[in-house]
Amino acid sequence: MFNGNELRLARQYHGLSLNELANSIEKSRQYIHQLETGRTEPTEQTIKLLADTLKVLPSFFCTSGQTYFAEEQFHFRKNVTTKVVYKQTVKARGEFFERIVKFIDEKLNLPEVDFPSIDVETNEEIEKAAEKTRSHWDLGMGPISNMVRVVENAGAVVTYFDGVSTSVDALSITAKRPIIIRNDSKQSPYRLRFDLAHETGHLIMHEGQVTGDRLTELQANRFASAFLMPRTTFSKDFMMFGNRGSRISWQGLSDIKLKWKVSKAAILYRAKDLNLIDSDQYRSAIIGLKKRGEGIVESEDHFIEKEKYELLNNAFACLDQYYQIKANEFAEFFKVKSDFFSVLVDIPKNRPKLQLVGN
Repeated sequence: MFNGNELRLARQYHGLSLNELANSIEKSRQYIHQLETGRTEPTEQTIKLLADTLKVLPSFFCTSGQTYFAEEQFHFRKNVTTKVVYKQTVKARGEFFERIVKFIDEKLNLPEVDFPSIDVETNEEIEKAAEKTRSHWDLGMGPISNMVRVVENAGAVVTYFDGVSTSVDALSITAKRPIIIRNDSKQSPYRLRFDLAHETGHLIMHEGQVTGDRLTELQANRFASAFLMPRTTFSKDFMMFGNRGSRISWQGLSDIKLKWKVSKAAILYRAKDLNLIDSDQYRSAIIGLKKRGEGIVESEDHFIEKEKYELLNNAFACLDQYYQIKANEFAEFFKVKSDFFSVLVDIPKNRPKLQLVGN
């Protein structure tokens, strides 16, 4: 039978509205909606038109037994002005990407998933949650050299999607194997590290919760700050280098940034949260950052490269070696065409033949 949920998934995956898909196959918006909700069945000719438009095989729409994520499994780091269509697109791509991760998981021994689950309510509980997570992962209380490796060693898969609005900073998915999708259009590698820590906070503190509201976003930001800049060790550095009486030392902020690998804006925010500076000093320093032309891109941002995710690339290298993947047959396994993967930038292309388990 025709599975309307798969039609909706493929449509949103490509960022198409009901009207846009309907116009592309010369049908009405209502007709497409009826297909997605199972109120009507398409003809074979319509299925072929849909498949060609959405870059899938006709059999894609006739799969059964697929599971779909609930709203509380998605955690977005986005601007409040993000359009719904962008959110739907990223969710659909994340949902399909999880199927690929599951495929890999069945063939390779990936790191064991080891994300603790910690309930929080107060700021103090968030601080302790960050400290407990560092202790759980044996990270100590100093600067974290590579955030990608931290979450990948804990069993998460990190990737990014191409062509998604910059209004979506990052996304994490609470699944059997956690997934973190970041927006690599950001120029600052320091802010990308903060995004990873923010999504880590969601995965640890908000399992089973619908997020995206002001409270959960503030909690995830607080966790990210506490995780990247533990209060005891960070406070010593800030009081020694960043604060000169009632004035902020810009050179000191630069030194702290290079040591802790966080933005100056994040340092100032953390210092305010820990009462190392007051609200007036914080506002003045933020204004000063903007006057210096460092409101978005800061002067030290070019000193480190963006951290590269390794788990997914290494997994595909192993599949290449042991299962001899070939791009078109990899696509056929998921009942899609090869160019369907073009927005999932890390999916292999032009690899050798894929041998499925049991064949």
